[in-house]
Amino acid sequence: MRSMTPLLAANMLLSISVLTVNGQSVSGGQVLASRLTDGQAIFGIFSGEKTAEQGARVAGYADLDFVFYSLERGPFDLPQMQLYMDGMGNAGRTHPVVLRIPPIRDDRQGAHVRAGLGIDAGAVGLVFPHVESREDAEFAVAAVRTKGPSWPDAGAELLSMLLIEDQVGIDNVREIVGTAGVSMVSPGPGDLRQVYSGDAEKVETAIQTVLAACKEFGVPCGITAGVDDIAERITQGFRVIILTDSQALAVGRRAAGRTN
Repeated sequence: MRSMTPLLAANMLLSISVLTVNGQSVSGGQVLASRLTDGQAIFGIFSGEKTAEQGARVAGYADLDFVFYSLERGPFDLPQMQLYMDGMGNAGRTHPVVLRIPPIRDDRQGAHVRAGLGIDAGAVGLVFPHVESREDAEFAVAAVRTKGPSWPDAGAELLSMLLIEDQVGIDNVREIVGTAGVSMVSPGPGDLRQVYSGDAEKVETAIQTVLAACKEFGVPCGITAGVDDIAERITQGFRVIILTDSQALAVGRRAAGRTN
């Protein structure tokens, strides 16, 4: 399995895992889309080590909504992602994977190909880092839609998530967030800290700039958060929370009023 090429992975055409809700079979992507439509906050966690054993450990977080799996850097190893998903077993149905791919700006055609490969390999969402413009946002939306409807489209099983992590992205935030068909947008605190040379006030201003644009256009806004700040972030209006530690999950769900 480890020796498979991405092209072979694309030919596998894996079906997206499904689960039953109210007697109907729905995909993990549909569940996320339904929660977003209902105005709920959703909670994900970074994958950690890309092994089947780590996937099995993540499967133990019963109330998790998704797993954030990054292949932004290093080999684009989709077979390894599939092994990780296999490690989650049945929990893979309730913990669908959203996959971060390399930036559009590095290779536009490559980004389109990787988006398709990632969805074929089982991801229900694609994360596009370092989005800089409306053109990038339109490209990301189109890349996901080539594989099927993406939220907020009707009947969507797929999602797109755009990361704004550079000054040019902050400057263009309204045109990025206002692009039709974008599912979610998130500032990238780590990269923004580098952009602003560690100036915490400037980083927070950029984060709030992205949040304000998301509120203006009705787009769910994401953020990383831990135990100490997750409740505050939810109060501020962030709805897609990527946990920096698993202990924050229960705290966040209580703050968001999540009972299911």
